[in-house]
Amino acid sequence: MALSTPVHLTPRKKPRQTRATATLDAIFEATIQVLVVDGPRRLTTTRVAERAGVSVGTMYQYFPHKQALFYALNARYLDTLAEKIESACRAQRGAPINQMIEALVTTYWNAKTERVEVTRALYRSVVEIDNEPLIEAFSGRVDAATAAMFASASDAAFADLPAVNLTLLTTIFGTVRSVFERNLPISEGQAVHRQLVLMCIAYLEAVKIPSPRHKDGSATGEL
Repeated sequence: MALSTPVHLTPRKKPRQTRATATLDAIFEATIQVLVVDGPRRLTTTRVAERAGVSVGTMYQYFPHKQALFYALNARYLDTLAEKIESACRAQRGAPINQMIEALVTTYWNAKTERVEVTRALYRSVVEIDNEPLIEAFSGRVDAATAAMFASASDAAFADLPAVNLTLLTTIFGTVRSVFERNLPISEGQAVHRQLVLMCIAYLEAVKIPSPRHKDGSATGEL
């Protein structure tokens, strides 16, 4: 799904050369560092420019204000997250449902906990922007990837796959966000991760119908 960025949040220009890309990478990393230390309300583009080692003029070539910077940072993060989920789903095509769930939950969990401070900072930054287009684009990609994966399950089929898929993703994403909002210690978070996998597997077992596929992938009744 194409991302429709609000005009007032659109970057002034996009990097076209390797050096410009490196500059943008430095700006994004500096933004994260300032967010972690100072929070979104105290962050300024001037402070980010100083941390990134670029001039304020260079900063404004890309982002007219900090809301545009937050939007671009979250767009980049969600694009990378969607790519990880899509890759995991492609790798699990034709697998049994318990294996699919393990891969899906773990992929999302690892992406969110790889840099815990970054995830928390990004959650805080979205209060400064209208991130609805970002969530819509991200959700469209993830919904399509997971639905295609579950439709290929070797040991199950689902009478209402869209509803099952939406329920699973809402449960997974909401649970992981709650772990961050409650600021759970690592040990408790890992326990939630394990229980989330079990819960999702149990749900799919409860709503599945017998799959028309044999283990070799052929449909029932084929010669």
